Amino acid sequence: MKALHIGRVAAVLTVGALALTACGTDNVVSPGNGGTSAATTGPTVTGTLTGTGASSISAAMDAWKAGFESANTGAKIQYSPEGSGAGRKALIAGAVQFAGSDAYLSDDELTAAKAKCGPDGAINVPWYISPIAVAFNVPGVKDLKLDADTIAKIFRGDIKNWNDAAIKASNPSVTLPDLAITPVHRSDNSGTTQNFTDYLGAAAKTVWSDKASGDWPAALAGENAKGTSGVVKTVTETAGAVTYADDSAVTDALGKAELKVGDSYVKVTAEAAAKAVDASKVVEGRNPNDLSLKLDRTTTVAGAYPAVLVSYGVFCAHYPDTATTDLVKSFGTFVLSTEGQKQAAAAAKSAPLSAALAAKAKAAIDSISVAK
Repeated sequence: MKALHIGRVAAVLTVGALALTACGTDNVVSPGNGGTSAATTGPTVTGTLTGTGASSISAAMDAWKAGFESANTGAKIQYSPEGSGAGRKALIAGAVQFAGSDAYLSDDELTAAKAKCGPDGAINVPWYISPIAVAFNVPGVKDLKLDADTIAKIFRGDIKNWNDAAIKASNPSVTLPDLAITPVHRSDNSGTTQNFTDYLGAAAKTVWSDKASGDWPAALAGENAKGTSGVVKTVTETAGAVTYADDSAVTDALGKAELKVGDSYVKVTAEAAAKAVDASKVVEGRNPNDLSLKLDRTTTVAGAYPAVLVSYGVFCAHYPDTATTDLVKSFGTFVLSTEGQKQAAAAAKSAPLSAALAAKAKAAIDSISVAK
């Protein structure tokens, strides 16, 4: 991997019947952070673009759809939040034109994508950064300080009660109830699960023995629910429950843990998540326009929050016609624009991509072309 120095389907959708039209490849919206607003600079595109994938980006996607469709009144974005794994599978199968995923395509998935996307396969383009909150329902408690080992033991079922000595040790001033802990995990293949288990495996390696995966370890006890909204709803309705979820979906009804980083505890914020992405590296050996990032889960940078997810727009490197290509590139450019990132931040509490990362992502979108 090479260093990237930056500042900061369950339901398969059919696209064969979609009629796509566009006005030419000169239609773009303004570039990513460091550019101007997202006002249209050329003829608008029209048609319908269909995607599916990560539920974590639902709030951001709603904002992006509204902004893009407002600037392109003849265009429509359809997105079904079925989970990251479902999104990647749908793109590989050719059932959608883009996927949203909180985990980049694996090497095997990249190879499989060539069947529908052509010999250059698909590319992963970062478009959303957000912290993963450890959210809990403990009556009378809204904030807890937890280190990675303690979090891992809670989700493995080794710590069974909220007044356990390990939790008390880092929260001496908090009155902790004699209340059973109910861990709640995702039932679907999830990029949030992939990122959370990656964090636990790196930061709590003496406790968390399972490999990072989008599927929760089957041997572990606890409740499960589908999608980000599902786990948040279950925890909200269950006293003593705890889960991991994109921070944008966690309501004020739940408490959130501060994570121990070095000798300090860091609150869940978009800015803290962005700091954790700063030391990321680009995965080597892939399409030169692929921006899959390897995150440093054990960073000790002050103020960094390492339980972070980077969500990707997953696109074919080539599309079969100019109309589809123009529509994909126009939407991707809007999402990465200053305005698109601001809209996501307002709707989902996400961290806008840094100027450097946004520029690299925009270059990746620009590389998408019509198949020869």
